[in-house]
Amino acid sequence: MPLRVTELTYVVVLGSKLSENVHPREGRRPNFIKNYKVSGYISEEKEAIAQNYLIPQARSSSGLEDGQVLIETDALQSLIKWYCRESGVRNLQKHIEKILRKAAFKVVSQTQINDDEAEEDEKKQETKEEKSSPPPVTDPVTVSSSNLKDFVGHPPFVSDRLYETTPPGVVMGLAWTSMGGTTLYVETGVAEGRGLAKEERGEGGMTTTGQLGDVMKESTVIAYTFAKSFLSSKDPTNDFLDKAKIHLHVPEGATPKDGPSAGVTIVSALLSLAMDRPIRQNVAMTGELSLTGKVLPVGGIKEKTIAAKRSDISCIILPEANKRDYEDLPDYIREGLEVHFVGHYSELFSIIFTS
Repeated sequence: MPLRVTELTYVVVLGSKLSENVHPREGRRPNFIKNYKVSGYISEEKEAIAQNYLIPQARSSSGLEDGQVLIETDALQSLIKWYCRESGVRNLQKHIEKILRKAAFKVVSQTQINDDEAEEDEKKQETKEEKSSPPPVTDPVTVSSSNLKDFVGHPPFVSDRLYETTPPGVVMGLAWTSMGGTTLYVETGVAEGRGLAKEERGEGGMTTTGQLGDVMKESTVIAYTFAKSFLSSKDPTNDFLDKAKIHLHVPEGATPKDGPSAGVTIVSALLSLAMDRPIRQNVAMTGELSLTGKVLPVGGIKEKTIAAKRSDISCIILPEANKRDYEDLPDYIREGLEVHFVGHYSELFSIIFTS
């Protein structure tokens, strides 16, 4: 039977890191490979999948019966939040299987102890010519958030917030990674310039660290240029950004970072440092910045919103063009959040630097 390979459709599921490196060869049709990004599960969805499918399957494969092991809701939520942040549920499945295998060992060990004790009691009662009592019932193994580490070890994630209160020059942004949404701090400090008289200051400049990718480095240059012009329009007497040598750092230096969505965060950190004034607390933001101050749309709104809620952020600032993406989110994700949509940085400035 003749077969045309060009008419076949192949569906390949790749992780985020692999999919970024898959490109058509030169000379091939540009649409030979199409990349479709599918949003991962959120915490509530993972919890429902675990309760309805993963836990019953793992219980059955471990030879356990209903009622022998109880995984409390808070333990499952802690497992998802601090151990299994990946977009899918494969890692969650492995952790649940590990928990139930250890729980099964505890059940078997306790049952053996109870059987031995019952056998001893039976022998004693036989010598006394008394009727033997039924063997004691084994208590279920309970997995709670307090003893979760006894089953799966210490959590790889400890905290979502590096700062409880952000000082001048530090701003929290929102980023998307292969693990889903996360908070991203931008720190700025003075390498040289503050405290010196204007005539003693040299030419300004900025150094960046934190393993930033090419796109993010371009964002820092754009943000630095815009911040200087924006500050001069707000306060012509403040020439700090023109004269001071600034060090910009994004923590967790071992983790590569890239993308344009930190543009508004970088500008806010620079202006906060220049004015020596912290921004409004419990605010996180995301948005690409143009050279003229327009706030452009970004991706991963769902994941970033979830990350903000996980970090107990009360207010988030998003690009105006992402308003539809946010409104498409379920109510339980949006609940309890104060959200601002901005089209230009001047709108964002008035929100975070309110008196």
